[in-house]
Amino acid sequence: MNSNKKPFFSVIIPTYNRIFTLKRAVKSVLKQTHKDFELIIVDDGSNDETNYYLSELKIKFPTKKLIVISQDNKGVSAARNEGIKNSSGEWIAFLDSDDEWNKRKLEIQRKYIEKNPCMKWCHGNERWIRNGEHLNQKKLHQKDGGDLFLRSLGLCLISPSTVVIHRGLFRELGNFREDFVVCEDYDLWLRFLNKYDIGFCEEVLITKYGGHDDQLSKKFKAMDYYRVKSMNSILPVITNQERVAAVKQQIQKKCAILISGYNKFGNIGNLEEIQMILSKVKS
Repeated sequence: MNSNKKPFFSVIIPTYNRIFTLKRAVKSVLKQTHKDFELIIVDDGSNDETNYYLSELKIKFPTKKLIVISQDNKGVSAARNEGIKNSSGEWIAFLDSDDEWNKRKLEIQRKYIEKNPCMKWCHGNERWIRNGEHLNQKKLHQKDGGDLFLRSLGLCLISPSTVVIHRGLFRELGNFREDFVVCEDYDLWLRFLNKYDIGFCEEVLITKYGGHDDQLSKKFKAMDYYRVKSMNSILPVITNQERVAAVKQQIQKKCAILISGYNKFGNIGNLEEIQMILSKVKS
């Protein structure tokens, strides 16, 4: 790739103590059939062998556009945002360090972008592996494109590892919220979906692995707390009344679940905040 030419894709891999899966993720990027990309790996304060591996990687692939960033542990949102800040590609692609790309992933999405020049972002299908076994997706998890705003209120339908986003969307609508330890992708997708439909590639673009102990979804049980915060923050900018009603309904539903859980387990850390949001949407 001409060193003076900006890459079409900037691929961003955030990682924290995932040397056991990071190598697989990086290999799946380097084996892409579409080569017009830069690879940005953001080490979010790892204390395993990640630093040694990344140093070796820079020596092994000196001709590739590889950027390695090391920072103190600030969370996945800060790591992705740092990658975006240091990127130069027109389109941003993310890969979680425990996932793996189909070797034609970028090729498929480049062709989709060229056929759909008005689309500002797109995603695709994924294969799920949990504890080494193939897992069939339930109907509510099945992927699609277009206006996914209402469907996305209940759960996150877009995987960061499948999505590619035109960098102009970040300039217009912001980056990942760094105060969210989980559901940072849910929050960003809602902001994007409130303004723009999403494109969809029917091909399986990634293999998503689950079941390991360091998954954020396993470490943080009250994830609906962050979904409620996200929906509450986006309410003032929604102009479509059907969406406003749906968001308020979903907030009330999730608040009821959270309050019940707080009362049952005696965890009142966020109870007052949730009660204030619930009172606000009911008024």
